Amino acid sequence: MMITILVFMLLSIAFAKECRTVEGYASWYGGKFHGRKTASGEKFNKYKYTAASKTFPINSYLLVRNLHNGKEVVVLVTDKGPFKKGRVIDLSMSAAEKLGMVRQGVAKVRVIPLYCTANMEEVSEEKHEEIIRDLFNTL
Repeated sequence: MMITILVFMLLSIAFAKECRTVEGYASWYGGKFHGRKTASGEKFNKYKYTAASKTFPINSYLLVRNLHNGKEVVVLVTDKGPFKKGRVIDLSMSAAEKLGMVRQGVAKVRVIPLYCTANMEEVSEEKHEEIIRDLFNTL
């Protein structure tokens, strides 16, 4: 009986979704990748709010916050990357535009799994509406 309970507890811990945030530099991609197949199997669309990540799994929804200007966007992970050292996420052109980072090419960001935002006190009703609008732009 004790062994069964212990195994159940260990499995619960192993499969629990942790609310781990990542900070680092984001870059963006568009142009020549538009229409190419991504790791998720769908074609990359630079006009959707999508991203490439090595940290978070394919089909994860992430809230990305530009730490310089406070702008945020919700993206869907559809690809693996980035492959440049020091980068934590590659964003689609549209997501980068929403964060105000297209001109600079890179920006310091905080990446938060979207399911973790449900527990954040700083998320207002207005912010929830913006997240929903962003989610429509990932489809």
